[in-house]
Amino acid sequence: MKQKALWINQIKGLCICLVVIYHSVITFYPHLSGLQHPLSGLLAKCWVYFNLYLAPFRMPVFFFISGYLIRRYIDEVNWRTSVDKRIWSILWVLALWGVLQWQALSHLNAWLAPERVLATSSNAAYADSISGFLRGMLTASTSLWYLYALLVYFTLCKLLSRWKLPVLGLLAVASVTINVVPLPWWGMNSVVRNMIYYSMGAWYGAQLMTWMKGVDLRRLWLAVVAFGIVSVALWFANVPLLLSLLSIVAIMKLFYSIEQRYAVRSGNLLNVIGSNTIAIYTTHRILIEAFSLFLIAEMNAAYWPVWAELTLIVIYPFVSLLVCTLAGLGMRKISTALFGDLFFSPPTRPSAAPATR
Repeated sequence: MKQKALWINQIKGLCICLVVIYHSVITFYPHLSGLQHPLSGLLAKCWVYFNLYLAPFRMPVFFFISGYLIRRYIDEVNWRTSVDKRIWSILWVLALWGVLQWQALSHLNAWLAPERVLATSSNAAYADSISGFLRGMLTASTSLWYLYALLVYFTLCKLLSRWKLPVLGLLAVASVTINVVPLPWWGMNSVVRNMIYYSMGAWYGAQLMTWMKGVDLRRLWLAVVAFGIVSVALWFANVPLLLSLLSIVAIMKLFYSIEQRYAVRSGNLLNVIGSNTIAIYTTHRILIEAFSLFLIAEMNAAYWPVWAELTLIVIYPFVSLLVCTLAGLGMRKISTALFGDLFFSPPTRPSAAPATR
């Protein structure tokens, strides 16, 4: 990878780490009902609220970078090549891991929590039939909705690239409106909410990057503070758009500045993680389900001593992140070494044999 792109890859690494922490928190802490110490309950609530406060900094940045990295396919690459490189490759991973997650999560729940009542229509991974699974996947009601969004976003951005500004205006309205008038599918709400960030990266990412690299935010500190205050106020009013845009610029500026001051190597931890985001994204949800089902039962039964309970409440998201990251990286290596990376890349389609006379 070229040195100049490492800081962008590190942002991807940060984003996937935040995604893993998000799922670790929402599948564990809200379901704890048998904690022995009042401080345990307080710390659990702190993790839940901290997770909520990270929302404007997580998926918007992830999608902006995703859009920025495919802008060449939007402007220069023909549809035939784009379908092969940008659509078929993602569709393969979405379909394959959709099935793997469905089977894994269904069997894990039957094994570790047979008494648990699953909302079979809310997530494709909990579906009780093939038709329910397909319905969940088609409506983005899946833990893999990020991949679903990438397919939709790329297709629409390439189709609508002639009308960038009016489309961006409509996407901004949709991003705000979906918070007030949501669709019946939680994943589709996220797809609608985040498309503006991907589109900005795909259509105007290069210009924004050039501006970001040249601007000195310290000279504009008063304007930045004022914009930040307004953005936070709107976020509390359930309009996170401005805060998300501010977070995109701030995080890019931070990582770009760090690269300018310090030598960033390709073996840097965040860079390695950023190079394997799909592997970590597709595998982590299965592991987190197993962790949460086992540990929730242990915590609610009050088997552990208080000191161990408090320790777990504090460090669980970090331990989960570490295990999921190592497992994702390991799975990628196994997939590459034994199966030609079949778990994360589609099989190579055979080329047509030359005609003989």
